[in-house]
Amino acid sequence: MSWWSRVFGGKSPREIKPQRLDYLNEALMLERQGDFDAALTSYRLALRDKPDDYRVLQNMAIAFSKTGRHDEAVRCYRKALELEPKLSGAHYGLAFLLLKRGEGESAIEHLEAFLRQPPSGGGWVHPDSQILLFGWYRQLQMKLNQKATVLQRLPAGLSFLHFPGQSSNRADESF
Repeated sequence: MSWWSRVFGGKSPREIKPQRLDYLNEALMLERQGDFDAALTSYRLALRDKPDDYRVLQNMAIAFSKTGRHDEAVRCYRKALELEPKLSGAHYGLAFLLLKRGEGESAIEHLEAFLRQPPSGGGWVHPDSQILLFGWYRQLQMKLNQKATVLQRLPAGLSFLHFPGQSSNRADESF
């Protein structure tokens, strides 16, 4: 056995293959340690290897949320949902971020998508939290219904009013 073989464990230089790092697991470990910026770097490296990995995008969104970078988190959740529309965790996280932004109508769409297909295996949320979640959902629906009722009761001359979150069908409304 040559010295080269002993140094490299009996393999010739042509047989040695570089090992690929598992950036996703590295990022998850860094996140558990509380190092979210380093975790985000590892997630970015994982995306470089697999640009369409919805798991990486969802985990990035969680890390962005934990660091207060909600716009980036929303973008990651939306990209993950483009790749995997039934990704319940992304619907759940996105619903709460949209609610914080005041985008109730969009939030309720994602919360409904989550409730239609919650994660399998049960235990996806503590029973007390589940009660709060359904209560929050009901409150949000009531607020949206109240807004619709107010809009319906407006005199015809005030139909030009536009409220945040209200979709506009009129092309001539530019203010």
